[in-house]
Amino acid sequence: MKAKSKYQSDALGAVHETASDFHAAGLMDGETLREFDEMCLTSESHIKPEVIREIRQREHISRSELAMHLNVPEDTVYQWECGEKRPEGPSLVLLRVVHRKGLDAIAHGA
Repeated sequence: MKAKSKYQSDALGAVHETASDFHAAGLMDGETLREFDEMCLTSESHIKPEVIREIRQREHISRSELAMHLNVPEDTVYQWECGEKRPEGPSLVLLRVVHRKGLDAIAHGA
């Protein structure tokens, strides 16, 4: 029996279930479904502080620039990098996307 997945919200649960149905019907490829997984499902894992710092350094941006792209206060990025807090919810999802695909994947014309 498959364990029930936990969604970040009821709305994202409905979106993910629809995407899963599309995939099962052959209307969506596996890579796209994985992107829905990252967006909708919660995860027990987190991004380590040093990885957040590496992302920022790789993208050649300051804490304030990363904070702007993630729509969080600059102090929050500092706390993530120091291990005082962990990113969660949409911030965690966006950080994973930036880690995997680069800042251009989420940059909104900045």
